[in-house]
Amino acid sequence: MRKNVDYLSKVAHESYLEGLQKTGLEIDNIPNMYGMNRILKEIGWAAVAVDGFIPPNAFMEFQAYNVLVIASDIRQLEHIEYTPAPDIIHEGAGHAPIIANPEYAEYLRRFGEIGCKAISSSHDNEMYEAVRLLSILKEAEDTPEAEIKAAEERVGYLQNNMGELSEMARIRNLHWWTVEYGLIGTVENPKIYGAGLLSSIGESAWCMTDNVKKIPYDISAADQSFDITKPQPQLYVTPDFAHLSLVLEEFANTMAIRKGGPKSVKN
Repeated sequence: MRKNVDYLSKVAHESYLEGLQKTGLEIDNIPNMYGMNRILKEIGWAAVAVDGFIPPNAFMEFQAYNVLVIASDIRQLEHIEYTPAPDIIHEGAGHAPIIANPEYAEYLRRFGEIGCKAISSSHDNEMYEAVRLLSILKEAEDTPEAEIKAAEERVGYLQNNMGELSEMARIRNLHWWTVEYGLIGTVENPKIYGAGLLSSIGESAWCMTDNVKKIPYDISAADQSFDITKPQPQLYVTPDFAHLSLVLEEFANTMAIRKGGPKSVKN
């Protein structure tokens, strides 16, 4: 956090440093669940502890009720710069500070409200189970390298063979490219607001280089899949938080729950 906050003060959205102060997160102490819940309550949210990844629809339903899902583990030292597993660093250093921005917090709540109504496929469940297993194996001590490699290959295979994307897969893509890996501002001069970038020393620096393609954010991001095991080769830049909500509602209008009738069932 000491390294990250110093760097992020230059490249993160202004809400980040303000949010650190509002949420009372300290550089010298690992936050505890009671403390985070008390802090979040002051900005209209709450915290609940979970064991690593939970199914996307459950995650989003918590979000719809202004509850931040927090994985109460902490990453191993050798994974300090990046880990695919959610942990207290990711939640405390990434999600919590930016939620202090009211406009962004409302986007997050609305995202959960819409996302928990998305229709999933059996493939989505396979993907969830594979990613969860990989995150457990990578953060468990003394896991044989062969087991990690096999889990990575399984995730890679599923990521590359998604078939026709379900509503849940598409809205997960939107979540990834905004809530987790979003940039804000202009393509030429973006700032970081995505929690995955804010909580990763490695990726927060990598994403600012010319090695990462910057793309204006729009609904096409719903069809751009991601690789959870590697740094992202491209990122989306929203001009402001209001634009996130516009794209979200545009996506909601394509969902079966909005369309209704036989066509929605077929889709």
